[in-house]
Amino acid sequence: MSTVHVLLYVTDPDDAPGSVEAAYHDISRALDGTPGLVGNRLLRSVGDPRSFAVHSEWTDLEAFQVWESGNDHRSTTASLRPLQDATRGATFGIYEVAASY
Repeated sequence: MSTVHVLLYVTDPDDAPGSVEAAYHDISRALDGTPGLVGNRLLRSVGDPRSFAVHSEWTDLEAFQVWESGNDHRSTTASLRPLQDATRGATFGIYEVAASY
């Protein structure tokens, strides 16, 4: 079993700077103690300060899938949904560690 990393791509709207950070903090507080969630980070693009990725680490894929399919997932993360960056195609990605040093 390997940890799973989820990246969600989001963008601050021109007319509402700070929206991503505010939603991230609210959601992170709500997810505190979620089974399988190791932690999360808000990453800001160096090239575009309006562009972010939310990186969450999970103990394994099953833990993430249980949370994602649960009743609270959509309501808890609703404030980030309108901020998702659809210009990339997929608004999120799920990754396993293939190698590390």
